[in-house]
Amino acid sequence: MLLVLFVQPLYAEASTNGEDTAGALHFVDGKGHWQEPALVLDSDFDVRVSGLIADSTLVRTFRNTSDQWREGVFVFPLPEKASVYGLTMKVGERTIVGEVQPRGEAKETYAKARDSGRQTATVEQQRPNLFTTRLANIPPGAQVRVELNYQQLVGYQDGVFELRVPTTLTPRYMPGKPLADAQQQWQGGWAVPTTEVPDAGAISPFTVEVADVPADSHRASVQFTIDAGLPLARVSSPSHEVATEQDGQVVTVQPRAGDIVMNQDFVLRWQPLAGQEPGAAVFHQRWEGEDYLLAMAVPGRAGKTRLPRALTFVIDTSGSMAGEPIRQAREALQRGLETLAPGDTFNVIQFNSQPHALFMQPVVASANNLARARQYVAQLEAGGGTEMSPALTMALQNSGRAADEVLAEKSSKVQSRVQSRVQSRVQQVVFITDGAVGNESALFSQIRHQLGDHRLFTVAIGAAPNMHFMREAARWGRGSYTSVQDLADISGPLARLFAAMEAPILTDIEVSWPNQSAAALAGSFPVRPGDLFQGEPLVQVVRGVSPAGELSVSGTLPGGATWQRSLDLQQAASGTGLNRYWARQKMDKLLDDARIKSQEPDKAAVTKLAIEHNLISPYTSFVAVDTAPVRHSDSAPVKDSMPTLRPAGSQPGMVRYPQTATSAPLLIVLGLVGLLFSAAIVLLQRRAYP
Repeated sequence: MLLVLFVQPLYAEASTNGEDTAGALHFVDGKGHWQEPALVLDSDFDVRVSGLIADSTLVRTFRNTSDQWREGVFVFPLPEKASVYGLTMKVGERTIVGEVQPRGEAKETYAKARDSGRQTATVEQQRPNLFTTRLANIPPGAQVRVELNYQQLVGYQDGVFELRVPTTLTPRYMPGKPLADAQQQWQGGWAVPTTEVPDAGAISPFTVEVADVPADSHRASVQFTIDAGLPLARVSSPSHEVATEQDGQVVTVQPRAGDIVMNQDFVLRWQPLAGQEPGAAVFHQRWEGEDYLLAMAVPGRAGKTRLPRALTFVIDTSGSMAGEPIRQAREALQRGLETLAPGDTFNVIQFNSQPHALFMQPVVASANNLARARQYVAQLEAGGGTEMSPALTMALQNSGRAADEVLAEKSSKVQSRVQSRVQSRVQQVVFITDGAVGNESALFSQIRHQLGDHRLFTVAIGAAPNMHFMREAARWGRGSYTSVQDLADISGPLARLFAAMEAPILTDIEVSWPNQSAAALAGSFPVRPGDLFQGEPLVQVVRGVSPAGELSVSGTLPGGATWQRSLDLQQAASGTGLNRYWARQKMDKLLDDARIKSQEPDKAAVTKLAIEHNLISPYTSFVAVDTAPVRHSDSAPVKDSMPTLRPAGSQPGMVRYPQTATSAPLLIVLGLVGLLFSAAIVLLQRRAYP
């Protein structure tokens, strides 16, 4: 009883730094009970696709239903590699256009405007796919709209175009030890900063149920207008039922049910008519006196020359995968096992708080070993933390030679053949996860240093995966990635990925622009194109090259044959946003160079580039400020951190509510009552046995 009385309060005090505790207390009344937020959030996505670029206008409407002045804070996802280039705040009939400023300066501008009673908004980047909007001095009973403009490159693989509109995010696991003296001024999430994720509080918005917000909040209207420049055979969505209208080659797409609940990503795919798939495309833009060209080339299908593989499957069984995600992950891994051939070796690694391998060493893909693997995978359940680093180490430092070494013991002749197979065996890792971690940058560095001869392929799972992690992990792993929306959609994406893994790839790719100068060479991205898998396009952007002459692309096919293609730049179609795509590619190159050299990025160069092209970056933010004060300075606005919704299909355990107290007071009372009973028993015993 003494332990209950004294230890529990100490534990309760320590738990305020735990994973499920918020640093700031929002949406909680004076008795510690959950209450609906005072701000109601509406969203409107208008996505226009022209060629390879999708340009989106996202309007957030913040409605203040209380009788107090409010400041709204909303952490939200955008597509990975989105280029945010515009911010507009609309208050009544007034429109205030935002401007890009260095990140620290934008914070100061916003804080001064907020404290002086002026209406102001800012948007800053936390991750390449995660942003924060702050909107200050929303009058009681009024609404303020924040309009955001961003663009992205349309995904294309194996004849299918794809776009993703994220609406929520899976709560991320924050590895590392809590930082006791962390500053929380610009943070208001459920997580506290750690040694590995110092900005944890800024990327951990509260996650609530749909029923916890007003019935008209966290709903979104979505509309796509697709001008692909070619006839389409099919437009579909694995996430929502859609209605389409066609006018010539322009297709308009909307959710059939109208507004959608913001608890899962909206995924849209479209496919050209058979025989109309683009083999190449070139776009041109003239901006600020400079020429920009964007080119895409798709190598033709090569004959199958399948090599033996050493394949390691890694499956995430952490708590965020509970529910529908773990079922999707198990099915994805079972599909992967079906692709193994008798000449392959394999292993299965599951991880949560720690990794565990099915076999001590990789084994041959025999019927018995595959049966054991299928039974093992079918029994996997989700729970625990998301410690990815040990799992990556186990997978990437596994040579895949053990199975061959067993066979090699039979004879020296067999051993020589086995050594030949080992040298030709392709080392591949398939990483199946929702990517819900906060230490992405450290994991990318780990992949780069431990990769060796492996290739890493990622499979995104769930309704709201961290696509930034999936894409970048595959890029640093010299592989490819795909996503699975639900069990009904699992066959198509996985079939394309596994087919690409089996098919030959194009290597040693070289790109030559006409009359290419040293300046043009430095302005062409990517500088070193990565290898291409079957069905993947080569996308290249350049500044300073006029639309004349031919672009030459070449590479090496399996077996050593040379593949080459020329694109006539004079046939380039008119494009928009190419300058922003080029600037984003150059900024990524500067950040990549710093990671490779283990140095601090050139912040001045990134900032200069972002301001020139009006883009948000890790070091620049948008800020908009109205001129006239609307609130008296003696009444500060109440800060509301807007929650996100629990991703569809995930377990209720993924909810992250703010907390004001623990059960310590109750346990203290129980401890006191227990001590009274104990004292009474002692007295009775003394009276009974004097």
